[in-house]
Amino acid sequence: MSHPAASVARAGERRRDVDEEADMTEVLSAFTCYRDPDAAVRWLERVLGFEVVSAYRDEASGRLEHAELRRGEAVVMVQHDAQGYDVPAVKGGSVGHGLYLAVGEDAAVDELHRRAVEAGAHVLAGPATTEWGNHHVELLDPEGRQWSVGAYVPGRAAW
Repeated sequence: MSHPAASVARAGERRRDVDEEADMTEVLSAFTCYRDPDAAVRWLERVLGFEVVSAYRDEASGRLEHAELRRGEAVVMVQHDAQGYDVPAVKGGSVGHGLYLAVGEDAAVDELHRRAVEAGAHVLAGPATTEWGNHHVELLDPEGRQWSVGAYVPGRAAW
């Protein structure tokens, strides 16, 4: 997606130094669009512990167009929803897709659950431990997107 020049004119809201020397040539990052991207960023910071590493606002309106947030090696990009995308309804305890944040420890899952409840998040499930040993919680953010937070770190050879 290209951004008009005005949307990058006020870049520089960097709050954290990123190791630019790290080998990040093959990385999967997620993006999602929000009707209120500023509220989404605040929720991601407060509840899930992400930090903004960059943000771009439309110079004329001041509207947040794009933000990049990081927690450890996890990166998520937030964009303004200018199209009015539909968010799926919950069916059978899920919206059918979502983002998974691996936090490595059961206690970290429980702490994120506590913060989510304090922030008024809709908890779909958990915290609970699956049959395969992943302690996790399923949440909806304020605009209804599903976030799964678990102790299991995917992509490793063994559980």
